[in-house]
Order: sequence, then C-alpha cells, then structure tokens
Amino acid sequence: MNKIAVITATRAEYGLLSPVIRELRKREDQDLRIDLIVTGTHLSQQYGMTIGEIDERIDFRIPISVKSDSELDISNNQAEVLIKFTELFIKERYSAIIILGDRYETLAIAIAAGNTRTPIFHLCGGDTTEGALDEWIRHSISKISYLHFVTNEDSRRRVIQMGEDPKRVFNFGSTSIDNILRVADMSKEEALESIGLDDCFYAVCTYHPVTMENESVDGQIEELMKAISAFPDIQFIFTKSNADQGGARINQLLDAAEGRIPNLHVFTSLGVRRYLSLMRHAEFVLGNSSSGIIETPSFHIPTVNIGDRQKGRLECDSIINCATDTEAIIEAIHFALSDEHKKICANTISPYGEGNAGKLIAAKAVETVNSGNIDLKKSFYSITF
Repeated sequence: MNKIAVITATRAEYGLLSPVIRELRKREDQDLRIDLIVTGTHLSQQYGMTIGEIDERIDFRIPISVKSDSELDISNNQAEVLIKFTELFIKERYSAIIILGDRYETLAIAIAAGNTRTPIFHLCGGDTTEGALDEWIRHSISKISYLHFVTNEDSRRRVIQMGEDPKRVFNFGSTSIDNILRVADMSKEEALESIGLDDCFYAVCTYHPVTMENESVDGQIEELMKAISAFPDIQFIFTKSNADQGGARINQLLDAAEGRIPNLHVFTSLGVRRYLSLMRHAEFVLGNSSSGIIETPSFHIPTVNIGDRQKGRLECDSIINCATDTEAIIEAIHFALSDEHKKICANTISPYGEGNAGKLIAAKAVETVNSGNIDLKKSFYSITF
C-alpha cells in the first residue's frame, strides 16, 4: 500500500492545505492511504488549540514545544521535531509527505524526511519574503524536496533557478484561491455576530514578527496602536501572531492594548471560514501577513502591508506598502479608503491561480506515488546565463 502524509503545524498552514487534503482523501482506497499529521501550535492552548478547527480525520498528533522567546527556544523546538518525526517516518515509511511553506518546524520535518529517504512534495516554494527567516527556510526546504507545487510563475522560475528540474515544478496556483471560492460563505452580519460585533465599518488585521530585523516588536506595536487610535470609527479585528520568535510578545501587547482601545478586538484564532468571510466584507486588510498579499486581492479590497516582512512577494496593485511608523500607517489607511484606490481594487486580477489548485496538486501527488518512479538521486538542473 502507498501512504502519503500531509503535515500541519499552524492554523494558517492548515487553511492552505485543506483543499489538498480534501482532494487526496477522495482518492483513498485499499491501495492508497492518506494520513493527516497534526503538530505545533494546533496542540497548544496558548495559540488557541486550533486542532478543534480541523474537520478532517486526524491520524497522528505529535506534541512539540512552541515556546519561541529566544533563538535557543527555536533551536530546541527544531531538535525535538527532528527526533519525533524521524521516529515516525522510520515507523510508517511513507511513500511521500506533503508540507507547506517556510516555518522553522517544517524545516526540521523536511530534514527528518531527508534522513529517512522519504520523498517530500513541497507547496509554496520559490516565494520571497526578505524580512523574515522564512526566506532561507523556504528555499532550504525546496532543495530537500522532490516535487514542487508553486503558487505563481515567478516562483516557478526561482525554484528552477535553484537547480530543480522543470519537470518536477508545477504552477497550479495557490490553494488560498480554492478556499475563497468554497469557504468564505458567511454573510457580513453572520460573520460579525459570530465574534460579538454588530454591523460596522471594520478592518481585518494580523501582525507577525519581522524575524530578520532586530527592531523591538514593542515599538512596532506601539506605532500600530497609535495609528489604530486615529480611526475611532473603524473596528479593527485582530488575529494573534504565530509562534515565531517575538510572536508571543506581540500577542501580550495586543491583549494589553485591547483593554484600553475600544475599537480593537483581539482573537487567538478565527478559523478559516470565519476569517475569510470577515475578509470578504472588510473595508481593508491591515498588517504584514501573507494573506494580505495572496488572498485579499481576490476579494477586490485594499491591503495595507506594513514593513518588510513580505518584501519580495509577487504583489497586485491593490496592495499599499508602508513603513512601520504611525504617520506612514495612517497615510496608507487613508489612501486605502479613497475612491481612487477602491477603483484600482475593483479591477485587480490575482496572479495566484483560478481556484483549482487543490485538485491539481492531489492528482499529481497520487500519480507520482503510484508511478513508482521516484528517484531521490536528483540531478542539478543547470540554466544558461
């Protein structure tokens, strides 16, 4: 029997993987098993115990530490992940694993797969985020991986430029577009009521640490909160940060600010359906999350992207980039609300696919495993300069 494992460690990651899991599970039979492995912040009360938001069969739960206050915490977490997943991969002998993106625990999972000669099918390689450690982690995972499912043509070229054979690099678009077409189905009133708010003028916000900078998150959040206070008629709906170094501190600052800023509403997690539904009806998206770059343009609403965390990603005209100081954020929000920019957003076309990525990725993954022709002795693909 062939066995494919899909691995998720965070709420955002699961949202992007869910269309693939759903399509893979349709193909399960006596000759093919699809396992879902859940780890990381999904199993942490501190980050909302988001395993409760997973609506698929879960085959393995792998608890790991999510403490991320220091560089040593991150390395200790990676060491734990490396050992636990190496043990699992030795026991299960998967035909392939499917992982997504660029998180530090995902890199450790990829190394465990490499050490056990387990083929890796990687989603979202080739993207660039110059302000985050994710940048080098993502590219490192690409070099360990066998199949590459990128989200856009620029990323496809970058993966090939890293020496990966074009025959194993597929641009099927982003699964986030699948979710937009299928999952974001709550009305504005229903979505707001689900978080205790009446009909209002609001923005959806997420702010993550800029892990390639030494600037204090305290100062960044202070500037952001001052900008929010300048718009008392807008409700700001925040989802908390991830488990990167500095993320826990951001969440502490958001909790403290919620008590003194009446139009600030902070949630540990909103779930994919509610988050995307709220995004659909928002006036704009604010922060430095990749969702503001990838998902938001398909809703034809503005993104105010703060700082350098997402620098280098393929962007649409609907995205407004600004610095991290209060004045720059306020100016960007004003422009996002202008008639001029709303016209730009209305005509935005996303470069991230047509909403069928999950189906295409699942079909190629199963075809590759069933072929029996996976050869991990990859040749370096050279390009002509």
